[in-house]
Amino acid sequence: MNTTMLRKSALGIAGLAFAGGVLAGPATHTTPTLDTRPVAVAVQADKPDSGKLIPHGTQGEQSRIDLDDEQTANAKAIIAATKKSGLDERAAVISIGTALQESKLENLGHLGDRNDHDSLGLFQQRPSSGWGTPEQITDPIYSTTAFLKGLKQVDGWQDMPLTKAAQTVQVSAYPDAYAQWEKQAADLVAEHWNS
Repeated sequence: MNTTMLRKSALGIAGLAFAGGVLAGPATHTTPTLDTRPVAVAVQADKPDSGKLIPHGTQGEQSRIDLDDEQTANAKAIIAATKKSGLDERAAVISIGTALQESKLENLGHLGDRNDHDSLGLFQQRPSSGWGTPEQITDPIYSTTAFLKGLKQVDGWQDMPLTKAAQTVQVSAYPDAYAQWEKQAADLVAEHWNS
């Protein structure tokens, strides 16, 4: 066979292969299609809005303490009880602010001579005033639920400054002292509400 014939044969085979590919289409290549179905994306919920946590702004100078693990656990228990009671983040801020003033978020037992009457627990509630038994009011969930039950009975608590709402429930000898804890209480709620 001469070179010209070989060349014509090779070109013919290549032409057939080309024509077959064009007419039949590619054997292994497909055109991708876009999937336009909605995709579920797991997104962590945002922190609560600070305007919702402190709707009236803070009153007076603010205090802050470093919390240990037990105090942080007590703040989380207050948040859990607030959610279970069906109340919002503002109720949790009022509750935590109250407990910061009353006990520094420590679940206090009887303090002997330093005790204010028979006050116990996070909210310094008194068994003799009908808050519950000593065992009940030293349970963070129970004591928070009891506090929130009192808060719900305060007409318009949602629109009150923290110190007024807390004082209406607690009837403290130092009614303005609650205000100093509002910023730290709001920070704790913002940090732990969705955790």
